[in-house]
Amino acid sequence: MKKTLPRLIVAASETDPDLLYATRFFAPDPFVYLEKAGRRLVLLNDLEIDRGRAQAQVDEVIAYGDVARRAGKEASFASVLVRFLQEQRVRKARVPANFPLGLAAELATAGIVLEPVSGLFFPERECKTADELRKLRRALALTEAGMARGMEVLAASKIGPKRQLHWGGRVLTSERLRAEIDSAILHAGGQPAHTIVAGGEQACDPHERGHGPLKAQTLIILDLFPREARTGYFGDMTRTVVRGRASDAQRRLWQTVLEGQQLALRSMKPGADGKAVHEAVQAFFTGRGYPTEQRKGRWTGFFHGTGHGLGLEIHEEPRFGRTRFKPGQVLTVEPGLYYPGLGGVRIEDVVTVTERGIRLLSRFEKRLEV
Repeated sequence: MKKTLPRLIVAASETDPDLLYATRFFAPDPFVYLEKAGRRLVLLNDLEIDRGRAQAQVDEVIAYGDVARRAGKEASFASVLVRFLQEQRVRKARVPANFPLGLAAELATAGIVLEPVSGLFFPERECKTADELRKLRRALALTEAGMARGMEVLAASKIGPKRQLHWGGRVLTSERLRAEIDSAILHAGGQPAHTIVAGGEQACDPHERGHGPLKAQTLIILDLFPREARTGYFGDMTRTVVRGRASDAQRRLWQTVLEGQQLALRSMKPGADGKAVHEAVQAFFTGRGYPTEQRKGRWTGFFHGTGHGLGLEIHEEPRFGRTRFKPGQVLTVEPGLYYPGLGGVRIEDVVTVTERGIRLLSRFEKRLEV
C-alpha cells in the first residue's frame, strides 16, 4: 500500500479557507498545520498558544517559541519550520498550490520536498456535512437580515424631484443604503464585504458596487455576501427591486429571470450536468427575446455563470458549469439579464443537492415592487 504523504499548510486561517477548515481556529497571522499519520498538529505563535489549545480542533498545539529556542538564537521563520519538520520526521509533504514560493525554496535547500496539490487540498470540502449545512443556514439568516433592512429602507423612502429617492430627510444613495444593510448584518453577527447596491445603468455591470443617488422606477440590484463571524461560512443572496411602479419592460425582464432561475432549480439533481443546466437557461432567455451578445463592444444578456459553490469561500468548488451535481454540494443559483437603457436583473438563492434533487437554503421573498 502506498504511504500517504503528510499534509502541510502555512497560512493565516482568517484568510485561508483550507487552514480554517482543518483547524476551525481563526488567527490573523500565519501558522503551521501538519497532518501526519492521522494526527493533526499546529505550530502556533506563543501569543496565541492558550487560545489555540482551547479552540483549535487538532490533536496537538506546539508553541513556536519552544521550537525556535531549539532552532537557535534569532532563527528565521523558515529555520524554525525546518526544525519543526525535522523533529516530526517529515522530509516530504503535500502542500496547497498557493504555498509561499520563497518558503518552499528555503525548505528545498534543507532537503524537504514539497508536492503541490492541484484542485481541492481537502476534497471533502466539496460536499458539506450536516453541521456545515447548519452553519451555512446561519450565514444565510444574517444575509436575510441585511436584505430585510434594505427592503425596509427602500419601502420607507419617498420619491422626490427627478425621481430621486429620499430617506431620513436626505437623498438616499447607494452608499447610505449599503451602510444600513451592512449595519444590520453586523448586528446579526456577520462580516459584510463589498455589498452591492446598484441601480439603473450601474446594475448592468454585475460587480458594480453602486454609487450616488438611487431613483424610483429603476431596477435596483441588492447582492449581499457576508461571512458569519463565528464560523467563517458565507451567505449569498441577490434580489432585484423597483421602488414604485415598474414598467412593462422591467416587469417582463424580471419575470423572465425568475422563470430562468426556476428552470435551473428544476433541472438540478444528482448526476445532472451543470454546463447543460447553464446552457438551458441561456437558451430559454434567448427564446424569450433576450440573447447574449455584444452590443457596441459591451456584453448584454446572460454573460456570467448560473452559479458557484459556496462555503468557506464566496466562490469555491464545485464550479457550476464544470460539475455533475452530487449530494452534499452547496451552490448558488443566480441567473441574470443586463441591458443598458433598461437595466439589470439578477435573482440569487442558495441550494444544497440532495439524494433526489435539491433543498433551498435561502428563504427570503421575491418581489419586484417595494
